[in-house]
Amino acid sequence: MSTTASRGIRAGRASVVRQVRRLALAGVLAGLAGTSVVSATSAATAAEVPLSQGRNAIASSAERGDLSASAAVDGKTGTRWASKFSDPQWLAVDLGRSTAIKKIVINWENAYATAFQIQTAATSDDPWKTVYSTTAGKGGVQTINVSATGRFVRLYATKRSGKYGVSLWEFQVFGTGSGTSTPTPTPTNTAQPTPSATPTTGAPSGGWVPVNQAAWKKALDAFHKVAPERVPAGTTRVPEFHTDCMVSNQAKDDPIVLPGLPGASHMHTFFGPKVNATTTTTDLLASSTTCNAPGDNSAYWVPQLMRNGKPVPIKSFRVYYGARLKDPSEVVPFPPGLVVVQGDAKRQVATPKNAGGQFWCAGSAQTGRSADGNWPVCAQGGNLIYQLMFQDCWDGKHIDSPDHKSHMGPMKDGRCSGAYPVAVPNISLMVNYDSLGGDGLSLSSGMASSMHGDFMNAWKPEKLGALVKVCINARAKCGTTPGFVGG
Repeated sequence: MSTTASRGIRAGRASVVRQVRRLALAGVLAGLAGTSVVSATSAATAAEVPLSQGRNAIASSAERGDLSASAAVDGKTGTRWASKFSDPQWLAVDLGRSTAIKKIVINWENAYATAFQIQTAATSDDPWKTVYSTTAGKGGVQTINVSATGRFVRLYATKRSGKYGVSLWEFQVFGTGSGTSTPTPTPTNTAQPTPSATPTTGAPSGGWVPVNQAAWKKALDAFHKVAPERVPAGTTRVPEFHTDCMVSNQAKDDPIVLPGLPGASHMHTFFGPKVNATTTTTDLLASSTTCNAPGDNSAYWVPQLMRNGKPVPIKSFRVYYGARLKDPSEVVPFPPGLVVVQGDAKRQVATPKNAGGQFWCAGSAQTGRSADGNWPVCAQGGNLIYQLMFQDCWDGKHIDSPDHKSHMGPMKDGRCSGAYPVAVPNISLMVNYDSLGGDGLSLSSGMASSMHGDFMNAWKPEKLGALVKVCINARAKCGTTPGFVGG
C-alpha cells in the first residue's frame, strides 16, 4: 500500500476522525493554550446559552433509546444520556465551527465517572488531545475552565462510579458567542449517497476516503502483466480461491467503525493479524498473520457468538474470493487500503425459519429451532455456520465511505456498471462454530439478525493479482495458491 493511501486510512486514526469526525461529532478542540479546573456547586447562569446546546452529538453507546447523546445537549435538566454498563464510554459534540472555548460544565446524574478526560480537536483531521484528566471524580456539577479554540469536544469516561453506566443530565460547552442565540444544527452534506445504518452506532462515521490513483494504477499495471496459466483438465470450473484463518484475538475494538477508541465497540473475534482500535493497513502489512494463503495479511472480524454469556469456540474460518458475474474475466484485484463492512449490527429483528440472515447447520440436518425461533438446532455430527456475502462491485474512487459500505455496490444484469463500474473479488466469510445451536445463543451485537463482518485489505498486491488472474479470471477453482487447483 502506498504512503498516500495509508495516510487516507490513518486519517482515520486521527481517526476519531473517521467516526466521530464528519458525523458531527468526532474530534474536538486543538490549539489549547492552557486549562484549569475549578469545582462548582452550580451550573452556569441561566442567561448564558451553551455553544453545545442543540448541536449534533453522539456517544459510544446508550442504555436505551430515550437516553441518547442528544439528551445531554438539549438544555433540559430532566433528560439525560446514559451509557451501557461497561468501560470506557464517551460523549462527543460538534460545535459547528471553530470558536473560542472558555469552560465546560458537566451535570452528572447519580451514575457518574470517577475517572474521565476532556479531549478536544480543532478539525476533523486532528487526533484527540487530552486537555483535562482526573481519577478522583465526585459527580454532581463540575465546571472546567479552559482557554482554547476549536470545533469539537469529547468527554471520555474510563471508570464508572458503580455497576451501572455513566450518566449525565447536561454536557455544556461555553465560549465566545454563548448566550447570543441558540445554535442551529450543522448542515448535512446531501451531495453524497445516503449511507445505510452503521454498525455499533447506528449513524455514519468517517468520510469518503479517495483511492490513491497512482498506487491503484501501479497495482493494475502489475496485475495485467501476470501471465495466465493453463487450466489443467478436470479442474472444477468455478472462479474461486480461498484463505483459511485462525482466531488472532478478541477485543471490544473496531478500527473501521470506531478507530482510535479502544473498548468502545461490542466484542469482536478477529482473524488474520492481531487487531486493535488503532490498526491500519500499514500495520497489517508489517504483521504476522494466522491466514494460510501466501500474501494475505488482511484482517477479518465478526461479532462474538455467545451462549449464556460465554464465548462459543470457532471451529474454522474460511474466506472465499470469487465472482458471481457473467464474465469473471472482468474482475480485478482490490485497490490498496480498501476497507468494507457488510451486514448491520443495529438490525435487531427475528429470524425464524425461512427468514433472511440465517445461521444454519453444516454437516448434519437441522432438527428444530431454539425457543425464541431465531437459532437452528443441529443434529450430532454437524455444527452451526454462517455465510456472510459481500458486494461484487466498487465505485472505483474511494477506499472507504461514511458508512463503510456506500463505496461498494451490487452488480446489475451480471455486470458492474453505473455508480459501481469496477468488478472486484466477491468475498464470502464462512464462520463455523463449535456448537449445535439451540437455546441461549446471542451475538455480542445482539440478535442473530445483527450478524456482520469487516474486511481490511492488506493483501500483497503481487500475490492477490496472481490469484485473481489464474483462478477467478480463468474460472478455475483454486485453494490458497494459483498452483494448487481443486483445493
